[in-house]
Amino acid sequence: MKSFEIGVILPGVTESLREAARHAEDAGLDGVWHGDHLAIGRPTLDAPIALATAAAATSTIRIGTSVFIPAIRPVAWAAKQIATLQYVSGNRLVLGVGSGGGPEQWAAAGVAYERRGSRTDTALELLPKLLAGEKTHLRDEPGQPTVTLTPAADMPPVWVGNASQAAIRRAARLGDGWFPSLVSPREVTEGKAQLAELAASHGRAVPVIAIGAAAALGTGPGVPSRAQIATGISGAYGRPLEEVMEIPLTGHPQEAAERLDAYREAGASHAVIGISGGDWRTQVDLLAEVKGLLLK
Repeated sequence: MKSFEIGVILPGVTESLREAARHAEDAGLDGVWHGDHLAIGRPTLDAPIALATAAAATSTIRIGTSVFIPAIRPVAWAAKQIATLQYVSGNRLVLGVGSGGGPEQWAAAGVAYERRGSRTDTALELLPKLLAGEKTHLRDEPGQPTVTLTPAADMPPVWVGNASQAAIRRAARLGDGWFPSLVSPREVTEGKAQLAELAASHGRAVPVIAIGAAAALGTGPGVPSRAQIATGISGAYGRPLEEVMEIPLTGHPQEAAERLDAYREAGASHAVIGISGGDWRTQVDLLAEVKGLLLK
């Protein structure tokens, strides 16, 4: 049977990150993940600091960014944050990478929104050299300095986020994984075919596929229905409701396992789950049941 790993997005500012990360590890999940947001109109924590906290509280579970925005930072600073996370976690980092966030977030960082794509490509090209401690010319930064960073660190796996054609091309050329969120198994199948063709054209192995998903399992106080979660996705992303109605993972763990198995058959080997409601720790325990069912 094909392997399949399940990670979970860490809770927001209302929970202890240390205790949440430790709970996910004790439950047997494979990763704890955190988003990277600057100014989005709601409370958020700094992703590298949050994940450093999670790493310090755990010993084996992966830590991951869902997703890190390197282009919103000076690339040398991004490299230093990544290298530090590798150092404090013992090389447990998976670097999900994106170029998203609305124009307001980029304006808050003082970076031109229209340069997000080119700066992301440059970052992915330069990060391996910067983390290796090599002398690196920073062609996109003011003054185009040449820098050497120490201590050196292992480059973590890079999973390129988003389901767009640009993201698939970027994953095939520069990534170790493709990391689309809120997609159907059919979209994974179609994307995998494109990914394989493009990777071959670059003489590279096919990147792994990880999906981002939304879940609220079981029943009880604060647990939303599939329709409620889908309505939220539709409104947030401007997608037709009927297109996203089957994406949320809800119901009994067996039902969620069957849904994730469809993604596994489509080519995915990892899922990173955002909890859409209910008690976070209870949801983690239910996801651990899902993982056990997938491994049978």
